[in-house]
Amino acid sequence: MSPLDLIVVHEHPEWQKPLFAALERRGVRYAPYDLTRAAFTNLDRATAKVYFNQASPSAYVRGHERAVPLALAYLRTLERLGARVLNGADVFALELSKSAQATLLRTMGIDTPMSITFNDVSALRPYAGAIGWPALLKPDQGGSGARIQVVESLEQIDAIFAADPKVWLPDNVFLLQELLPHDPERGIVRVELLGGELLYAMRVISHGRFNLCPSPVCNPDEGAGTCEIPLAQEDAPPVEFYPYPDVPPEAVETAKAIAAAVRLDVGAVEYLETHDGRRVFYDINANSNLRPSIAAAFGFDPFERVVDFLVQHIERV
Repeated sequence: MSPLDLIVVHEHPEWQKPLFAALERRGVRYAPYDLTRAAFTNLDRATAKVYFNQASPSAYVRGHERAVPLALAYLRTLERLGARVLNGADVFALELSKSAQATLLRTMGIDTPMSITFNDVSALRPYAGAIGWPALLKPDQGGSGARIQVVESLEQIDAIFAADPKVWLPDNVFLLQELLPHDPERGIVRVELLGGELLYAMRVISHGRFNLCPSPVCNPDEGAGTCEIPLAQEDAPPVEFYPYPDVPPEAVETAKAIAAAVRLDVGAVEYLETHDGRRVFYDINANSNLRPSIAAAFGFDPFERVVDFLVQHIERV
């Protein structure tokens, strides 16, 4: 029996529906690999020409705490077997660590927020003179803005973890990060990349929210979403997404350089523009929930473009 063309490794079936529909329209022989309840052996062989990793760091907020470590183990195993894996183990591991991203961007000479990584609040005290307040508190693993909040002091951070030790989850490592003032009416910019090239860019107006997930499942064009991430501000307006055809070429080149450095096949890079003119990159996403309404403004279906990319890789095997 000939192998499948493609296996999509994922944990969120609702996010995958547009991709699966596009694969079916194109006649690609694929199968999903659901990470929420999964197992593999060291006797297994690769059963598809290509594997596409769509695992999300935010799986733990949906009650799927075990999906991410299983995903990383599975991707590493597939690569040991010589399988072709898109968004493979190394890039997924980078997505799981905001601290590694912060160091990567700094070593590339890219402007990025100053960050302190810690596993106990007392360890922050020697850095007290280096911290500007307010600051951002965020988990190293993160995902969809989960557990990010603005803090005003070390005492407040102490109180947060003392009140609920489960805040340390999923990996017991947090970052205290420089909070950068920027125009809330312009928001942040998300540059979507496919095969190392620009797919589209969009501006995201958050209204104080941290869950900027582009999926219409979480942040629909109209009405309420079904996201599991608690809102930072319950009464804030919905997140707004706008096409950004005039994204500066220099910003696109920086995003492409990041994608090349981390071997990102399909994903996104986020940056913001500060009041004093800095362009600051701060997030690398190896799991990209594409937004059809934004791509439609540029005249294409983003999932058809992704399938084109996947088919190219399938045909090379």
